[in-house]
Amino acid sequence: MILKISPVYTFFLLACFTLMGCSYLDKNEDREVIVRVNDAYLYEEDINALINENTSPEDSAIIVSNYINRWATQQLLIDRAQLNLPESQLREFKDLIENYKNELYTSAYKDAVVSRELDSTLPIEKKEAYFEENKGNFKLAEDLLKLRYVSLAENNTNIDEIKSYLTSFQEEDKEALEKISLQFKNYSLNDSVWVKLKTVYNKIPALSIDHRDKLLNKSNFIQVEDSLDVYLIYIRDVLERGEDAPFEYAEPTIEKILLNKRKLNLIKELEKDITKDAIKNEEFEIYN
Repeated sequence: MILKISPVYTFFLLACFTLMGCSYLDKNEDREVIVRVNDAYLYEEDINALINENTSPEDSAIIVSNYINRWATQQLLIDRAQLNLPESQLREFKDLIENYKNELYTSAYKDAVVSRELDSTLPIEKKEAYFEENKGNFKLAEDLLKLRYVSLAENNTNIDEIKSYLTSFQEEDKEALEKISLQFKNYSLNDSVWVKLKTVYNKIPALSIDHRDKLLNKSNFIQVEDSLDVYLIYIRDVLERGEDAPFEYAEPTIEKILLNKRKLNLIKELEKDITKDAIKNEEFEIYN
């Protein structure tokens, strides 16, 4: 059963409570009641939370009307369920609700304590030590590359010179590339960072799956082009899927693992301490 409440009536109802101070007080609470379904009450403060000062009167009326209908329907369904469902099922639901409530309370309290006590700073040495001890557990799920590249207009007259700088890549070559970098449409000379193969494809649109073997060839130079640009690429290093992951790639995961261990240890200490204090203060007793 859905209660049909017109927007005009709803707006009138809101105006009555808001402007004229009409009140219908629940016998147990000093709050203004808007709607009652059997023993369940919807209060003015619940309705006020639905709208703000920027909401027009017409939109407010629609929002409130829809909410009241949904709320009333839900309450009526709950009442019917409590009357018609088997007692065993009702007891099961009651236990589930109680367990869920307990989990919410305890989890919220433990999280509050842990967030206050947890030191989230991890020395790099500790992460490196964990990596060395568990290196076999960190396998690559995708191909990684270290590379440098530049993108040039197809009519650039310095392609051979730039190719030489990019391949040799001594200090003087790096300086030369930086000096002429205004010629580049796009470039990256930082070849110390591992990059996912799929990221390389996204950065260099002239590449296709046919270039995969060349891309996974260490110390290899590749030149590709499309209708507008020429791309000069030097592959410095390669790690293929299934190989051990490098530390810098595994570091974020290691940090999460170590912080989670700290968190679990703090929770164990909290549970132990709270039980010890309860026994000491005679708040916790086990009867034979």
